[in-house]
Amino acid sequence: MASIKDVANLAGVAVGTVSRVINNAGAVKPATRDKVKAAIEQLNYVPDEVARNFKMQKSKMIALLLPSIWHPFFSELAYYIEDELDREGYKLILCNSGGKPEKELYYFDMLKQNKVAGVVGITYNDIENSVSTDIPMISIDRHFNKKITCVTSDNFEGGRIALRELVKAGVKKPAFLGNVPFVYSETMLRKEGFVHEAKILGIPYEVYEEPDPLRDEDKYYSTFLNRYQDIDGVFAITDMAAAKYIEKAKQAGIRVPDDVKVIGYDGIQDHPFFHPLLSTIRQPVEEMARTAVRLLLRKVEGETLDREVYQIPVKYRAGETT
Repeated sequence: MASIKDVANLAGVAVGTVSRVINNAGAVKPATRDKVKAAIEQLNYVPDEVARNFKMQKSKMIALLLPSIWHPFFSELAYYIEDELDREGYKLILCNSGGKPEKELYYFDMLKQNKVAGVVGITYNDIENSVSTDIPMISIDRHFNKKITCVTSDNFEGGRIALRELVKAGVKKPAFLGNVPFVYSETMLRKEGFVHEAKILGIPYEVYEEPDPLRDEDKYYSTFLNRYQDIDGVFAITDMAAAKYIEKAKQAGIRVPDDVKVIGYDGIQDHPFFHPLLSTIRQPVEEMARTAVRLLLRKVEGETLDREVYQIPVKYRAGETT
């Protein structure tokens, strides 16, 4: 059976363009529209075929869009989201995008055709124009211009806590190690909180960031290590970034925590990457997941939520790296 991606490839256009032609939504040039229609006819593409297959259970299906199920934080989030949905009598469709915008667009188009009850989504790509408010949606860590509810941890306060804990551990010159997503995300507030608290306390600090996704991880960490040799503390934007820094630092002869204290963000210390046990800002993953589901189901029932952002407090969890 042909897919919308097959139609897009045959017509030489993006998946989103095919979607606009099918749904008669948005501006599409007449010549482009003709190419898409010709491709649909040639492939015998039926947009609602999958929708018909799910007709009897469409109101009990919720989609979860993730950048990567491999990442421990996303895996834990998915576990609690599925568990909460199961409690409420709903089933989960897992959409693992790999962080690729074209794959996310494909999934959003598929979800609209399947008429799922709602979507919980995590995306850091510029797909603003393809996200429809026709389907109830809860976003994790991401604000859209449209009125889509966002559930997030208190990233700004997390950054402030990390700076204070580094100073408490004796750090004199801390650095923030992070990356900048393609679009604005709540995760960027981790750096802002870190910088804000450093300025209040009068602590000299450094910030090192590269665009996300990283093209060359080895170069990223080696550049950081070579450029900031006088730092004695690191706050990494995620636990994974902290763990990789510790590994690279060890290879460079830098001891953690003797030479450099390290704090991560997420709280996935049980992962085997973490030796020694990482000090971290623990996100309330279970609470975030269950809150996202409960809010989404309220939207599915037609309820108007009282605010667009639901922010959940974080906690510092001491480990062996500070």
